[in-house]
Amino acid sequence: MADKLRLMHVHAHPDDESSKGAASTAKYVAEGVDVHVATCTGGERGSILNPGFKHPGIEDNPELITEIRREEMDRAREILGVTQDWLGFVDSGWPEGDPKPPLPEGCFALVPTEEAAEPLVRLIRSFRPHVLTTYDENGGYPHPDHIKCHEISVHAFEAAADPERYPDAGEPWQVSKLYYHLSWSYQRMKAIAEAIERHGLENPYQEYWDDWERKPEDEARLTTRVECADYFHVRDEALLAHATQIDPNGYFFSVPREVLMEAWPTEDFQLVTSHVETSVPEDDLFAGLR
Repeated sequence: MADKLRLMHVHAHPDDESSKGAASTAKYVAEGVDVHVATCTGGERGSILNPGFKHPGIEDNPELITEIRREEMDRAREILGVTQDWLGFVDSGWPEGDPKPPLPEGCFALVPTEEAAEPLVRLIRSFRPHVLTTYDENGGYPHPDHIKCHEISVHAFEAAADPERYPDAGEPWQVSKLYYHLSWSYQRMKAIAEAIERHGLENPYQEYWDDWERKPEDEARLTTRVECADYFHVRDEALLAHATQIDPNGYFFSVPREVLMEAWPTEDFQLVTSHVETSVPEDDLFAGLR
């Protein structure tokens, strides 16, 4: 393909672009691929998850979180080398309790899918990606914004190519391939556990590993493994840019990077739809397009 390759990631909140697929993003950017991130919400209802985070005025003015998270996204965007757009929706928050409280009025998760997909359709038709990635039907984890992100991404993937849908949102564009991010799998967890043991380290994931149930149907979803260990350091730097969300002494950094590179040097995806000829397993999101 003579045209420059273009990749679009659709994420729910700022920091998701750095915690899911960031090393493969950096790899593709280094190869000359144009990568664009669509961020559905501003993360306005996100909590400060880093106990070491300090910012003057945040305790007296919690609404500063919106501005701070935008600044964090600016830094992460520069580190990853991507372009990015905000779709303009309001974070739904993480409902807690039993039963869970209703979602706040006007939040992203409550916007009808037909309406919520319009800015993404417009962006797809403008950027014209060859590949689109998003979350699976469970949102990767069942945050209401992640599930809505999945819904509008699948909707927009189809609608952007149809000239009769969203006729005022630009010229139709057919995205060639749709993928879901796959963050954790039994195989990956097993490989990391074995590598940790080989190196004589304590497994910080032991509690999860002990409870992990092997599900062949989940393993079958893994169609595409992108080799990107050489860019794990870029992923880590982008993660740390989201200082409100990421504790440098916490979960994401509890296993030495070298051990992770040895154990599982890829980021993983599920090929959902392809309009070009390809065969799985793949090692490239652009298989069939190069």
